[in-house]
Amino acid sequence: MFNIAHNYIKALVHRVNIMKKRNLQVGAFIAIATIGLIACNPLKKMAKNAETVTYDVTPNPLEMHGDSVSIAISGKYPEKYFHKKAMVTITPTMVWEGGEKEFKSIVCIGEAAEGEGTKIAAAGGSFSFNDKIPYQPGMETCDIKIKAVGGFKAKTAELGDLKIGDGTVVTPLLVQSDERPIMAVDKFVRITPESYDMDIHFALQQSSVRSAELKQDDYKGMLTFIETGLALEDRYAFKGITISAYASPDGELTKNEDLANQRAESAAKKIAKDLKKMKVEAAEAEGFFSKAGKGEDWDGFKAAVQATTHPDKDLILRVLQMTSDLEAREQEIKNMSATYDFLRKDVLPQQRRAMITINAEKVGYSDQEITAIAKATPDSLNVEELLYAATLTKDMNEKLSIYQNVQKIYAADWRGHNNAGYILLLQNKVDGAKAALDQAAKASANNPIVNNNLGIWSRWIGDRDGAKELYNAATGAGAEVSYNMAIINIMEGDYAGATGNVGSEKTFNAALAHLLNANPDGAVQIIDASEAKESGDGYYLKAIAAARSKNKENLISNLKSAIEADGSFKTKAAGDAEFMEFREDTDFTGLVN
Repeated sequence: MFNIAHNYIKALVHRVNIMKKRNLQVGAFIAIATIGLIACNPLKKMAKNAETVTYDVTPNPLEMHGDSVSIAISGKYPEKYFHKKAMVTITPTMVWEGGEKEFKSIVCIGEAAEGEGTKIAAAGGSFSFNDKIPYQPGMETCDIKIKAVGGFKAKTAELGDLKIGDGTVVTPLLVQSDERPIMAVDKFVRITPESYDMDIHFALQQSSVRSAELKQDDYKGMLTFIETGLALEDRYAFKGITISAYASPDGELTKNEDLANQRAESAAKKIAKDLKKMKVEAAEAEGFFSKAGKGEDWDGFKAAVQATTHPDKDLILRVLQMTSDLEAREQEIKNMSATYDFLRKDVLPQQRRAMITINAEKVGYSDQEITAIAKATPDSLNVEELLYAATLTKDMNEKLSIYQNVQKIYAADWRGHNNAGYILLLQNKVDGAKAALDQAAKASANNPIVNNNLGIWSRWIGDRDGAKELYNAATGAGAEVSYNMAIINIMEGDYAGATGNVGSEKTFNAALAHLLNANPDGAVQIIDASEAKESGDGYYLKAIAAARSKNKENLISNLKSAIEADGSFKTKAAGDAEFMEFREDTDFTGLVN
């Protein structure tokens, strides 16, 4: 019995020992498996050490250029951080109130990992990339975060959501729509010079005015010209008469010189007598008649010969060219007997004359008269007078009314349509301006001034490409075109181009262009010389210039003035990334909070 019990107990102990051994083996297996599992998933360690990864964002704060916000990011992984078979997808993300936008992602991979990406060694490594996204309102007050997601085999894990920057500079949005339309100018001249030309011909070697000459059409025309002027009374003024008298080159030189003088005197006396009968008072003034005897008319002779078809024409002209002595020249011509008969009959009589010019001035309506007529009977004014009438008032609606009358009465003249569109642009009546300018373009195709004004319309409706095309087609229209193009330069981020196009202008936009082109001091000088000097916009721009120059005193002073001029700048400054470095400054926070 004892033996049976002993054997049972011994067997039981052996079984217990076997079970203990198995339990130890299982525990060891579990422990080994657990360690292996941890070793095979390095993402937890990478997530734990995510703070050791460094990131740098440029610029910080970000900046809006054109319609986009660009970003440049570089990062560095420390030694022993990156598992050789792991991969990390890095996604910069902009987050703002009511919005979120991701930049493109970059993939980094361990040195033994498969796939494409920037290789990161066990000893550490770095990466960098650039991207841009379209600007959206609200991005000026944003956070720039890095979202990193690790991958190892089939496993993924978030490796951190880290803020690396905040804010977007949107200063280009301050650009003002102060484009400059161009008005077509009138050609109004109040005093118009008028003149009448006529000749009186004389008999051979005679200086008296023949009665037959007084019956010629040109002499009768002179009398009519004078009568017409007299009928206009004080709107017409006779200024003087010039008389140049000649002798034909077929007599003695000295006698011909005297004869020419006598003919000038004779013509003057006859005309003076007629003017006295017609009661032209101006003719009695000293110096009214300007008389000159010109001697022999060789120039007239040459011109008359050239106008003929005579067979010896070239021979005569050759004599004139080769013989400078006047008496010898005359004799040479007389030696051509048959030819000389032709000259004596058809050419020489034309040189025995007095050339007479009556000078006068027609005086137009006074400014007061033009203004009154433009209102009462605009169609009684010519186009130049009516266009001029619009320049005599400062009232924009009155100007528009006059230009609209030009459109109706002188529809073929592009200037009325253009100038109506010009006024409507200044009044911000976009649709009406477009209709008027289309009519101007129809009346004058590809007109540079009209193209400039249509370019403004295109920009205002958001068609920048169309505006640029029109401005390019407006070359030569004036400095306004360059200024208008500068606004597009600012909006597209071409700040060097903008400063070039504003030239020496002293406006808010000119100052903004220089500020954006890294010239804050120049921007302040321009603002101080502009009409925006004491405006809220001007002070605010100077505050930004001071912030960029790290001049706290000027920043606070100008920002205070801007807020006093326009309270909305208080809220704007609080969220403006231009003042990022001063957000903890008590003087700054005292202004914006």
